[in-house]
Amino acid sequence: MKFQLIYAQRGKTRFMHNNQTEEVIARASNGDLQAFRDIYDAYSGFVFNVALRVTRHREDAREITQEVFVTVHNKLKSFRYQSSLRTWMYRVTVNASLNYIKKHASLKSRTVAYDDALGSSYSRDYMAEKSEREHNEGVINRLLGMLTPEQRACIVLRSMEGLSYEEMADVLAIDVNAVRSRLKRAREKLLSVRKEVLENEL
Repeated sequence: MKFQLIYAQRGKTRFMHNNQTEEVIARASNGDLQAFRDIYDAYSGFVFNVALRVTRHREDAREITQEVFVTVHNKLKSFRYQSSLRTWMYRVTVNASLNYIKKHASLKSRTVAYDDALGSSYSRDYMAEKSEREHNEGVINRLLGMLTPEQRACIVLRSMEGLSYEEMADVLAIDVNAVRSRLKRAREKLLSVRKEVLENEL
């Protein structure tokens, strides 16, 4: 099954209200394509963004997003509402991203291209804004690249997606103490390499 990816801008993704979720999940799990499309429209942006942050490669994130929604389509009937749909989607996305990294660990590292397919006519202001955004994205990407995939997932879920420790423990299938420990090591690593990365940007 193939899906046409629609990438939501950061902060613009609109998740379903709780009172909508059960009805939509029930309809989608019974083969209602519009209901599944509603789920896709609500969650594809953040799935792609999480996968991109964890893998640090846009094409990998595209593949993972496709894989995630195939998994969601196939397993939606087994969803038991023990956690929110959003938390479940985080779990599927992080697992798919980490598994993808392990599967392709032997491949040569690739440079991340944060390409924006928005056409060729840009105003001067837009180009300046785009350049600054790409610079910031590049710094963030290089910092994340200093971490292990597991540490990177923690930073993404906590600092970029705003999950609580309890939600992170649920997503990562580890206890809260392990989340705190992994996040602490990740932050210490970021602090130790931050100066080096920033100096290389000058």
